[in-house]
Amino acid sequence: MSTKNVRLEVMQFLEKDIDSLVSQYLIPVETIWQPSDFLPEPGNDDFFEKIKELRELAKELPYDFWVVLIGDMITEEALPTYESWLMDVDGVGQVERNGWSKWVRQWTSEENRHGDLLNKYLYLSGRVNMREIEMTTQHLISDGFDIGTDRDPYKNFVYTSFQELATYISHNRVSQIAKKYGAKDLSKMCKMIAGDEMRHHHAYSDFVDRIFKVDPSEMMLAFQHMMKIKIVMPAHFLRESGEKISSAFEHFSDSAQRIGVYTAADYVDILQKLIDRWEIGTITNLTDEAEKARDFLMKLPARMTRISERLVIPAESQIFKWVEPARLGF
Repeated sequence: MSTKNVRLEVMQFLEKDIDSLVSQYLIPVETIWQPSDFLPEPGNDDFFEKIKELRELAKELPYDFWVVLIGDMITEEALPTYESWLMDVDGVGQVERNGWSKWVRQWTSEENRHGDLLNKYLYLSGRVNMREIEMTTQHLISDGFDIGTDRDPYKNFVYTSFQELATYISHNRVSQIAKKYGAKDLSKMCKMIAGDEMRHHHAYSDFVDRIFKVDPSEMMLAFQHMMKIKIVMPAHFLRESGEKISSAFEHFSDSAQRIGVYTAADYVDILQKLIDRWEIGTITNLTDEAEKARDFLMKLPARMTRISERLVIPAESQIFKWVEPARLGF
């Protein structure tokens, strides 16, 4: 039987539990928070007063913080790309609805709230160039992305397990910095988003764990493949208006590293957490090739730590069209 057919069989086998997984890891629409829960209510008499307070609290936030918050928001707004990508994974019934398509749609609907909330906050803050941000968002959706997973569900679930934990770290750190500078409402928003991301990380990690139990060798090889090509961020094609594809991502990443929101050390830490979560060191019944893949994975965190320690991040911030210093009073 071909590798693809085996993967389809495994996906069909796991699909029988999808309803319980949805109940365990996703929250009903009527119960989960919505963006309007954290934003000034236009119908209230104190709306303009609340906007003024929001803007005052935002004044002390540093330049790199705004760059990272905007980049995070744009990443969240590119959901049409992420849904269309996941809906094309082998075993996810895009044409004929099945349990996996149900999961993808409901996961997407939860994620969609994140971009909505941050977009509205940035708009109300009056501190950023929304038109430039909107053009970057449109570019990112138009450009799509290439994360090296093909249509392979095993590789895709490794990617989402890693990426959801990375976004948890990013949003949680942004929340902490916002709190430090007194932007308490923004801090709460980002903390709630981070909570969603952690819950989604646990879901995708659970999917991988279940695959390891029924197809350990192929799952191990998929994990190795993703770590060899490296996990690229969803916004790796990020660009500003009039610029070339991917030209803004490195500068955005530098801003995140400078203020400690997401660093090379975090990348290594996530890898180690996944190795521990899936108990890679104790998995049995592996082929010789999969055993070699396991050895590679077990040694990788130490090797990547040595590499990350040699990275040099530019001291000066890149000036983005999204957020001109004059608008922030710098």
